[in-house]
Amino acid sequence: MFKKFFTKEKKEDLDKGLEKTKSNFFGKIARAVAGKDTVDEEVLDQLEEVLITSDVGLDTTIKIIERIEARVAQDKYVNTKELNEILRDEIVQLLAENNSEDVKDFTFDDSKKPYILLVVGVNGVGKTTTIGKIAHQFQSQGKKVILGAGDTFRAAAVDQLEIWANRVGCGFHSKGMNTDPAAVAYETVDIAVKEGYDIAIIDTAGRLHTKINLMRELTKIKRSIDKRLADAPHEVLLVLDASTGQNAINQAKHFTNATDVSSLALTKLDGTAKGGVAIGISEQFKIPIKYIGVGEGINHLQIFNKRAFVDSFFEK
Repeated sequence: MFKKFFTKEKKEDLDKGLEKTKSNFFGKIARAVAGKDTVDEEVLDQLEEVLITSDVGLDTTIKIIERIEARVAQDKYVNTKELNEILRDEIVQLLAENNSEDVKDFTFDDSKKPYILLVVGVNGVGKTTTIGKIAHQFQSQGKKVILGAGDTFRAAAVDQLEIWANRVGCGFHSKGMNTDPAAVAYETVDIAVKEGYDIAIIDTAGRLHTKINLMRELTKIKRSIDKRLADAPHEVLLVLDASTGQNAINQAKHFTNATDVSSLALTKLDGTAKGGVAIGISEQFKIPIKYIGVGEGINHLQIFNKRAFVDSFFEK
């Protein structure tokens, strides 16, 4: 399945999207091991600093360093030329242990129709654009898609989503600006049920409130959706901006505490040297990164595959 959906074109897009991160990361490692023949305590200390400054995250960095320390102790003599390969192996193994399965393609559970996807995240992370690109993928598969404009507080948010709906050629529902997001969500689901839509994607306000207010608002929206369609929403997608690095991890903590986030989208990987944050987020939250943004084009939203990501990350 991996080879089936991961085409040569998508691999090239991924490689290009990770160029800044790779250059930054391996440049730092090269400087850390310069003049060293073996992986000693000083090299490990410098590697730890490289991982942290590459936004892998403190907790994940500690786990990686402990694994490499054990490997060095076991093998007795490890030279610096082997360090990249050892680091790659340990990251692959760490991500494989995080109990989050890779999504194989742009799919959803067809047995739940309409499938309700609720999208959350702060302003500026590319939330609306991500919704549009997801809608495009499903629409191009022949699925009937409707977008719900539940971000009713940000100027132009409703207009931006409507532009995407028109571009993609899918359904759209709005009550305009400064209206109740929960009402928009309810009505979008109602239309999806009555008119036979396959999937409804509902945008939400991107204001980072206090934890209590965020929880209340998201709980109200979810309750409103459930009133119209039992056990919905079926998925809550959190969109994060990779270029914010450690702040993306903090946002993930905030939103996962506030609501039942079930999947993640990581945007703007192509414009940042902080792509290492994908490793930390994937390992730390045990929630699958479902989508990654590797460019501005409508087809530059990719399915995240841990193996493909690490392979591209370490490919020379």
